[in-house]
Amino acid sequence: MAKYLLNYHGGGMAEGEEAQAKVMAAWGAWFQNLGPALADGGNPVSQARTVAADGSVSDGGGSNPSTGYSLIEADTIDAAVALAKGCPVLDSGGSIEVAETFNAM
Repeated sequence: MAKYLLNYHGGGMAEGEEAQAKVMAAWGAWFQNLGPALADGGNPVSQARTVAADGSVSDGGGSNPSTGYSLIEADTIDAAVALAKGCPVLDSGGSIEVAETFNAM
């Protein structure tokens, strides 16, 4: 099975304890539903800087910055996309980039 990086973009932060608890429960349920396909639950990200080929550094992550990631295992990219469609980040207006990884070394 291949590993796929789920790179989250956008999405909103729930406001208030009750809303935050609902969101955390949704993430927990999704992770549980992924079962053994979940290789690394990942984390949200905060600060970002972009390093260009010329060595210049800019704040932020470009026009569509990453807001978090997870790593899953699936037989095909289509299967990984199907698993990604259940992710709670989509409920808050975010999107997910699904990218197959491979061992280079």
